[in-house]
Amino acid sequence: MSTPQPLTQELLGRAHAPDSVSRIFGEKIQHRTLHLRHSSPPPSVLNARNARRRARSDEKAKQKQKPRPLSSRQRRDLGLHDVPTTGQSYEIYAGLNKLWISYARELLGREIYTGGTGAAAKLASAELHGAGAEVVRSRCAGRVGIQGIIVRDRKFVIEIITKSRGLKVVPKDGTTFKIKVPAPLEASTAGQDASQVFAFEVHGDQLMLRSADRANRKFKQHFLRNL
Repeated sequence: MSTPQPLTQELLGRAHAPDSVSRIFGEKIQHRTLHLRHSSPPPSVLNARNARRRARSDEKAKQKQKPRPLSSRQRRDLGLHDVPTTGQSYEIYAGLNKLWISYARELLGREIYTGGTGAAAKLASAELHGAGAEVVRSRCAGRVGIQGIIVRDRKFVIEIITKSRGLKVVPKDGTTFKIKVPAPLEASTAGQDASQVFAFEVHGDQLMLRSADRANRKFKQHFLRNL
């Protein structure tokens, strides 16, 4: 009983002579790798209308997505928080100083006349942007006497805009700042002098924090070696 002829040779025999079938099979088909193609995609993918519709929906989805916020390094590289040269004028920040005085009066309340530890605790965590400050002590004698409005409270330095010398960057380390809060005018009705000013000194060594981090921190009394 003869073995059945392979299907490949049977198909070749339909188009070629019998003596050529074995030669073609051995040279071109046998021991050759058979590469299989993926199945064809469904008709809906090849449809141009569906492709355009999908592109429009993807574009609308991208427009609805909110852009990612800039990182701290990107904000520094772009200089978003830097005070421009054209904006280094004392008159520009005079209104900010008035707003800060109202904020400090509301924060202190009646303690603006008495002071004490309660007022010190409030002022230690208060916002200082817009406050009028003066450098009263510093390791560098050239910084003593700098007076103006705080325009930027950074982690290690304070930027002060002065009336005559423009923007000054004062390090907090080894520097003592004096900040004054004028008493409200209605204090004269209570027997107080309307021109009374509540002044307090802030040690820069204790403010080595960002203003946002300092607002939620509780300060404790401890010995300061540099005093």
